[in-house]
Amino acid sequence: MSEQNNNGESSHDHHSSAGGESAHNGQSQHGAGTPQGDGHADQGAQSQAPSHENLDPLSKALAEVAILQAKVSELNDQFLRAQADVQNARRRADEEVSKARKFAIESFAESLLPVADSLEAGLAIKEATIEQIREGSEATLRQLKSALERNKVLEINPEAGAKFDPHHHQGISVVPADQEPNTVVSVLQKGYLIMDRVIRPALITVSAPK
Repeated sequence: MSEQNNNGESSHDHHSSAGGESAHNGQSQHGAGTPQGDGHADQGAQSQAPSHENLDPLSKALAEVAILQAKVSELNDQFLRAQADVQNARRRADEEVSKARKFAIESFAESLLPVADSLEAGLAIKEATIEQIREGSEATLRQLKSALERNKVLEINPEAGAKFDPHHHQGISVVPADQEPNTVVSVLQKGYLIMDRVIRPALITVSAPK
């Protein structure tokens, strides 16, 4: 009986030791598994969000080239738009100048029509006297001068004794005269200017120096 009890206790102790070791091994395995799982999670996060620093030099260069190409494309588009705007503005300006010239000529031609009518009316008179011809010519001349003035065409008709102006006058000859040297003696042909621009200088004689 004593031996059986001792054997029973030994068996019980053996099972207790085995059970404890099994439990301890299970806990060890469970504890070791936890850090390993965290390591895999960190590696997955790093692989999903690669940083620019991890790129090789070739990849960096290609990325920079792509950025520069996009910038060049944007600048080229801006240049083309600006060039189109300039061309449109130039075309509009040319059209305005063309219209201004056309209407200016039209206005000038319209102002000359009464002059043409007067000339035709004078020529239609078969037996006009010299006085009638003179009166008609003077009336027509007044109409012509009025038309020229309305279109800013002004006479250059200096008076005798006026100082010679090479911008408006053209001296034909130098004559002795009882007046200041280099002044207008007589006007041989009137000059004309439009908007301060000389169309034709006045032909004059100039006094000789004393």
